[in-house]
Amino acid sequence: MRPEALNSLFVEVDVLDGVGPKLRRPLEKLGLTRIKDVAYHLPDRFVERRAVANLDEAGVGENIIVSLTVREHRASGGRGPFRVITEDVLGNHCALTYFGRASYTAKKQLPVGERRWVAGRLDQYGQSLQIVHPEHVSESTSAPLGQLREAVYPLSEGLTQGRITGLVQQALKALPELPEWIEPGLLDRMQWPDWQEALREAHRGPHAAARDRLAYDELLANALALMLVRQSNRSQRGAPLAGDGSLRAKLRLPFALTGAQKRSIAEIEGDLAQPSPMLRLLQGDVGAGKTVVALSAMLIAVEAGAQAALLAPTEILARQHFETLRKMLEGTGVEIALLTGRDKGRARESILMGLLDGSIDIVVGTHAIFQDAVEYRNLALVVIDEQHRFGVGQRLMLARKGRRTPHTLAMTATPIPRTLTLAQYGEMDVSRLDELPPGRQAIDTRVVSVERIADVVGALARHFETGQQAYWVCPMVRDSETDDIAAAEARFATLKERFGEDVVLVHGQLRPEAKDAAMELFAAGKARLLVATTVIEVGVDVPNATLMVIEQAERFGLAQLHQLRGRVGRGSEKSTCLLLRGNTLSETARQRLALMRETQDGFRLAEEDLELRGGGELLGTRQSGDTPFRIASLEQIQKLLPLAHDDARLLMDRDGGLSGTRGEAARQLLYLFERDWGVQLLRGG
Repeated sequence: MRPEALNSLFVEVDVLDGVGPKLRRPLEKLGLTRIKDVAYHLPDRFVERRAVANLDEAGVGENIIVSLTVREHRASGGRGPFRVITEDVLGNHCALTYFGRASYTAKKQLPVGERRWVAGRLDQYGQSLQIVHPEHVSESTSAPLGQLREAVYPLSEGLTQGRITGLVQQALKALPELPEWIEPGLLDRMQWPDWQEALREAHRGPHAAARDRLAYDELLANALALMLVRQSNRSQRGAPLAGDGSLRAKLRLPFALTGAQKRSIAEIEGDLAQPSPMLRLLQGDVGAGKTVVALSAMLIAVEAGAQAALLAPTEILARQHFETLRKMLEGTGVEIALLTGRDKGRARESILMGLLDGSIDIVVGTHAIFQDAVEYRNLALVVIDEQHRFGVGQRLMLARKGRRTPHTLAMTATPIPRTLTLAQYGEMDVSRLDELPPGRQAIDTRVVSVERIADVVGALARHFETGQQAYWVCPMVRDSETDDIAAAEARFATLKERFGEDVVLVHGQLRPEAKDAAMELFAAGKARLLVATTVIEVGVDVPNATLMVIEQAERFGLAQLHQLRGRVGRGSEKSTCLLLRGNTLSETARQRLALMRETQDGFRLAEEDLELRGGGELLGTRQSGDTPFRIASLEQIQKLLPLAHDDARLLMDRDGGLSGTRGEAARQLLYLFERDWGVQLLRGG
């Protein structure tokens, strides 16, 4: 149960003055549904203004506050701007310029002959000074002078800076007194403020120590929760699994295992033989052979008389895994089934019965395989693919499906820098597949200007004449009126005009049946070109597809580019990846595309991108939700995570865990950052 001291922070935002149904919608878009969320909605930046006595004291481009007297209202014809002509105490003129509906407000705020304090950016238009859409207009001196430094918050449509600032101030007044959870020696050494003061300072100005303290709190909560998961896992009773190798010996693999695959299988086999449940992460670059390692683990479970399940995040990926495993298992006598949310009626009942009576050895599916209605005779191993798409809480749910806590093998094909592995998977042992199978050819990666798109389409035609297939990936599904990002539907239409029925389309907004039909046509070779969004980023395996075109490649994260490129080069033929770039590239985008040309090592790309982007989103993780942190930036993770990990270890080993005085404070920290699954594990609930 959440500590009573925190209850005021988890109250819905409706209790704040001014929040009704109309305002609640834009707040929800920002994830601001409770008082806590608003208090932690930190500014992106701060505007620094200078109060000046007259315009001669100000520089063009400077943010100022100045006293001006209104002399004239000047309306333009049509959709032109509305200008309020003003002058300062020396007679210098300045136009306050408004567009659209703002002109109506301006007339009321700025009556002719009246003196007002105006805050905004001073610009020059021709020979005249102007302030476009002043940020503040006030009759009194005190109000604008309180805006010399102003926080600028992330907004959504329907919110203003003034409104969000008011809500934040109300939320900060609701902050309770909480005990200190940071180790006292560390707190003194870092010279951090206490929790309450840190939150207030972070909203007042660019206070680095306050920001670091808040980030550290989040990192500490995460590190501590993951340690509790690990501790709980080691105390659980699992079923030791010792296979005799009989089923694995029947596998007829067309390739020899790499040293990394053999090492990982040995590590997993050692874990499975232990009485405490395995909790291991298998990291493998694109094409490194994670599936074979996972299959070996599942066969160990089946050899030991138990069942195994493979959980995939999407139906496309689940079906792909099922087909791959089914082919590999031919001749072994192992029964494998596919179960997704779409399975109904007798087919579903048959699978459920097979899992219950044990006649199905391995099941592959989406989250449907862990619904309440699905029961197993003896589930002893769960393999989770694309681990980053499932939270720790979902992993804990799996523990309830076996007689004893099942062993868990999580897999990810997203290369993760070593710096961040601890942050996301601190409760897991890690195996790395850091070498590719022998004979794997390098993919020829080229960067091509979008102006040469006609040449690329011509190259597609020549490519199809050889009997091979291709992918064309776009960043969006439909065209946007406000953006020039290529749309999958529009590109599909133009390519279909050229190539007819040889082109199929797949994106996340299609009905599952339409998506599957398109994928099946492409996988069977009945369609030559698959136009898609990043829905094909993982799991699609068509060896005859040897050309990948990624349109507006500069818009993608480096990991996405690497994953998409990995859809080709899966057969014996030489493969090519064309990165179509726009005409305007940032320096970061230029370096990113250069890295893609230079290397195919996903782990190196991950490390390089961490250095390249610094505090920006890492490998597209901010969009896809890979990072578990809302407050901590990447620089802060790199700098503070080792400290947080050591502090959490100190709390567990020296300070009595969650039962000591500091532990009680740490318990509140876990609930504050909603890592309370760590507390629940400790209670066994």
